[in-house]
Amino acid sequence: MNKVFAEPAQRLNGLGSAIFAEMDKLRREVESEGKEVINLGIGSPDRAPGAHVRETLASACAIETDYGYTMTHGIDALRTAIANWYQQRFHVKIDVETEVLSLMGSQDGLAHIYTAFINPGDIALIPDPGYPIYTAGLILAGGQKYAMPLLAENNFLPDLSQIPAAIAAKAKLMFINYPNNPVAATADLTFFQAVADFANTYGIMVCHDNAYSELAYDGYRPPSFLQAKGAKDIGIEFHSISKTYNLAGCRLGFAVGNRKILAGLAMLKSNLDYGIFKPVQLAAIAALSGSQEVVRQNASAYQARRDVLVDGLAEWGWHVPKPRGSMFVWAPLPKGIISSRQFALDLLRQTGVVVIPGVAFGTQGEGYVRIALVREPEILRVAVARIGEFLRHCL
Repeated sequence: MNKVFAEPAQRLNGLGSAIFAEMDKLRREVESEGKEVINLGIGSPDRAPGAHVRETLASACAIETDYGYTMTHGIDALRTAIANWYQQRFHVKIDVETEVLSLMGSQDGLAHIYTAFINPGDIALIPDPGYPIYTAGLILAGGQKYAMPLLAENNFLPDLSQIPAAIAAKAKLMFINYPNNPVAATADLTFFQAVADFANTYGIMVCHDNAYSELAYDGYRPPSFLQAKGAKDIGIEFHSISKTYNLAGCRLGFAVGNRKILAGLAMLKSNLDYGIFKPVQLAAIAALSGSQEVVRQNASAYQARRDVLVDGLAEWGWHVPKPRGSMFVWAPLPKGIISSRQFALDLLRQTGVVVIPGVAFGTQGEGYVRIALVREPEILRVAVARIGEFLRHCL
């Protein structure tokens, strides 16, 4: 037999970051040695959903008839709740029938949008650094990536003027993400308007990942891309109920905006899976339509965590900008440190604190690490103390 048994398809060759696997392997080794690990690597909410959301989910799970298949686009009541929430939060009118699509977590849509619209060789404009699924989904679809650098001197916004006209003319899709993961940057409506104008000029689909719109601090209220004039003509926006309402394990998100784009994504999904478990949809309706106090408490809690982490690191001489949104801190490496990968590995090995090397998110991420604000302040203080001692001995 000349063929190799169970050889993975070539399309998988560019997937996955060796750095993520390397960090997880070392984490397990450190834990096996008996050291307490403080994992600030994964951006998974650690707070509980609101009581009314949990009660709705529990009650719905007790209904014997709620265990069947549901339709891909979501039940009518959920689509209505999403449209109402968008109207109240962003003053954006959403057509319930054609401009809403429920998703099994926003990453479901982020990955599948490429399969629905990208042909082999098509160009997509992708932020660098960027959330890994933006590149992974493109690779699986056979598309070509044109990286848009996110640089500190540009406030981590892509400079649209630096995209060659020839590339823009060929590009089919653009991804943006504010508040941003991993760089924790924010954008205003002026930037979104510039993106909408650029995309309309060149006929580019825009996908805005708005998963962190409700995790914002210091009085800042992130806008929606769909608030920009002409945005709905060329774009959609992904949102994460999982992140906003601490329902990450339930896998629930949605996309709103351009009806043609959503129809294409819905057609693909209808051939791949069914809809979201009905009790989870009912819990989402309770979250969107009920008291938003948990959302306010989340933002307040993450802001307090941010301050504990950033202010604490500053006392050890590591000065890190305070983000206004997301659940992350994008930290420039301390002076004298060159490799984000080596810094993260050494930090984990010696202190048990997990952070993610910036280079895991793209070449422009070198020189940074991403720190997730996913532990309570008292644990973050322990992490800061460990990091401080590490810096004192290694610098």
